[in-house]
Amino acid sequence: MRTVTKFLLLALWLGLAGAARAGTATNALVWEPGADRVSADIRGEALWPLLEDIAHQTGWHIFVEPGANRKTDVKFAGLPSGEALKKLLGDLNFAYVPKTNEADQLYVFTTSLRNATQRVQAGTTNKPVARKHAPNELLIKVKPGTDIEALAKSLGAKVIGRDDKQGIYRLQFADAAATETALGELKSNPDVTAVEYNNYLDPPTLAQKLEGTTGPGPVALTLDTAASNDPCHPVVGLIDTPMQSLGSQLDPFILKPISVTGDTVVPGTAAGPTHATSMAQTILRAVSQQSSSSAVKILPVDVYGNSETATTWNVALGVKAAVDGGATVLNMSLGGTSDSTILSSILQQAMAKGVVVFAAAGNQPVATDTFPAALPGVIAVAATQGQQLAPYSNFGSFISLALPGASVVYLGNQAYVVNGTSPATAYASGIAAGYKGINCDSWAQIQQMMQQKFPVPKN
Repeated sequence: MRTVTKFLLLALWLGLAGAARAGTATNALVWEPGADRVSADIRGEALWPLLEDIAHQTGWHIFVEPGANRKTDVKFAGLPSGEALKKLLGDLNFAYVPKTNEADQLYVFTTSLRNATQRVQAGTTNKPVARKHAPNELLIKVKPGTDIEALAKSLGAKVIGRDDKQGIYRLQFADAAATETALGELKSNPDVTAVEYNNYLDPPTLAQKLEGTTGPGPVALTLDTAASNDPCHPVVGLIDTPMQSLGSQLDPFILKPISVTGDTVVPGTAAGPTHATSMAQTILRAVSQQSSSSAVKILPVDVYGNSETATTWNVALGVKAAVDGGATVLNMSLGGTSDSTILSSILQQAMAKGVVVFAAAGNQPVATDTFPAALPGVIAVAATQGQQLAPYSNFGSFISLALPGASVVYLGNQAYVVNGTSPATAYASGIAAGYKGINCDSWAQIQQMMQQKFPVPKN
């Protein structure tokens, strides 16, 4: 397997690059409100910035007793929030107060709760406020023949998204109370086969400038036009953010982008590579490690638009658009902790047509399922660093493969590195697509080969 050996040499360099970057990492705190799991690696952080970070990630309103202070030195993974707070706050007292129609509250104090009067403002880290789902929205799947307009009207809702062929709809309500009331009614409606929130997925990890390295140069790959109509050369549907130009050499591999958001603005080069730009280059780099020329194509499907995050509705539409556009491989370097029956049904239809789906396992070192990676039939990909599972990578029985979690990409003449299970997934998609183009093996054979070459390291 000359091509796999060649890829492993690159993987070794990337593992060392990831390790070098990990050695300079700053304090890290990852809060998963949906799964009630917290992971932290913090050294000597003062109380106030720590609480700002917690407020930013959870959306809680946090109040502190003036004068309370401590330094936090902890490292743990996958703890419930209550246990995590005990470790993070040490000998300080705290009280968590859940609320129904407003943000939950956390009081941190040394003497009594009533003295915790100083409000903590959410920090300005790159981590988003942790919202589980789009406010005042529900997604439903109905039986054929259902009058969706009449159903929406009876609930006081508007239909703001629809796919009549699939029988799936996006409903918008006046407020949170109306949304919750409708959720209860729809669950018992015999015409409704599924109802759920329009869940948010995690924001993508962005590439960082790479200075002073002798890593791999730009991807060297030429388009094999003679094989463009060969059915053995797949189309990779890249379900992701807007994508920038990859340059004159690689742009021929890119099909006309699709957007399901209607508001796509492609950033300029000054902003650095978008997530999709990084993933597309990673896919093509994996292809290039197997052959100097290929007819593999990438179909970019934007499900983020101008937003920092995507919803399950947009991702479901993106999957359908990619398959309708001819994709035979789906690269889903995205995910979240909330399952979606509607997204699952769309993916099951795609896989029933022979489409193979690779999805990121998640960048929080816990065994909690990440979706869509944990859905039946989807190939979940973890990240490695050297010969080990990357310290940030999810683990668990739902994961099938583990590939390098660092990828060097270029925009203009500037090199960047992107880390996470996202590039690991893109490597997997690129290896599978490139191998298919060369050998025309079945997807089952290719998956078996990859599980042998890229097994998940044992903890």
